[in-house]
Amino acid sequence: MKFRGKEMIVWSLNNYLGLANHPEVRQADADAAKKFGLALPMGARMMSGNSNYHEQLEAELAAFEKKEDTILLNYGYQGMVSLIDLLCSRHDVIVYDAESHACIIDGLRLHPGHRYVYKHNDMADFEKQLQRATTLIEKQNAGGILVITEGVFGMAGDQGKLKEIAAFKTNYDFRLLVDDAHGFGTLGKTGAGAGEEQGVQDKIDLYFSTFAKSMASIGAFIAGDKNIIDYIRYNSRSQIFAKSLPMPLVIGNLKRLELLRTVPELKNKLWENAGKLQKGLKERGFDIGKTDSVVTPVYMKGGVEEATAMVMDIRENYHIFCSIVVYPVIPKGNIIYRLIPTAVHTDEDIQKTLEAFSATKKKLDAGEYKADAIPDMAEVTGKRFDYLREMPRNK
Repeated sequence: MKFRGKEMIVWSLNNYLGLANHPEVRQADADAAKKFGLALPMGARMMSGNSNYHEQLEAELAAFEKKEDTILLNYGYQGMVSLIDLLCSRHDVIVYDAESHACIIDGLRLHPGHRYVYKHNDMADFEKQLQRATTLIEKQNAGGILVITEGVFGMAGDQGKLKEIAAFKTNYDFRLLVDDAHGFGTLGKTGAGAGEEQGVQDKIDLYFSTFAKSMASIGAFIAGDKNIIDYIRYNSRSQIFAKSLPMPLVIGNLKRLELLRTVPELKNKLWENAGKLQKGLKERGFDIGKTDSVVTPVYMKGGVEEATAMVMDIRENYHIFCSIVVYPVIPKGNIIYRLIPTAVHTDEDIQKTLEAFSATKKKLDAGEYKADAIPDMAEVTGKRFDYLREMPRNK
């Protein structure tokens, strides 16, 4: 990627399998756009916005996820918000993981009934909240319980404990909704996701994922039993009252799914690169937490000012583009680099990145990034930032 005229090694793109610029994908996208344009279909799915291609994609996704049926969504974020809203009435209770994605949290805000949060991946606390939910349901003699978790938590990279959660179905009555945006295409023998990886795909009542990660596209889907999917299809306000997913995206996603299914080398290369990156970071003394996915967090100590100076240094002088997470998203005094390896990274990319991380971490530990305020890229010329003196200036 070029950033302000400079070539960068990028670790911030949701392009796990490298499909964004895959020649077959680019050709499929171009051919579909040429044939149909971006306008078609002209309407919502329930009116005039349906096509054989939409139904084909839904059928292929259902088969891939080993579910009876699937519904396409225009966007993952709005789809999850709408899904929670339509599934649960005021009598229903939701039990969810404390580190659930923002789209889940926003969906929960629409829920008029009770909701109980459990500590992240803490199964003892999960059962405690499940017991509370069960007691409430029995007391009011109405409603049901929906458990929501993620296949892979996108910030820390750890998988949700789907197998352990599913085991509770033996003693408790609930349905399980899994948001597997980061697991779809990257986990499991076939790439079907975290449920396949953990051997509990059949225990997941509703499997949700987006095309925006492994497929490097737009859109999302929900897979599950046909009667539930039919209910969602005719009650999801974000889809009923929205224009259908454009034809080039549908046809392009069919090609992406085909490659995901038939070219396992893409997923294998992704994991090879992730393994080299994560192994290299650990060998150099970096803390990458408990990730058991390709998402690679790197934990450091420092303030917002230090983090800003460090990420500018590694970008401008080492040509490594990556994202940082700081306060207020995480507690003060902490920094997280969030690296997203892909199938198209090279060994040279990984080695240069490891060397840059070691060099900038040494500066961070030595206090070279300390400042009284967040440095401005156009003004950082002080003594403490000598290594940035030669950076290009915005005129």
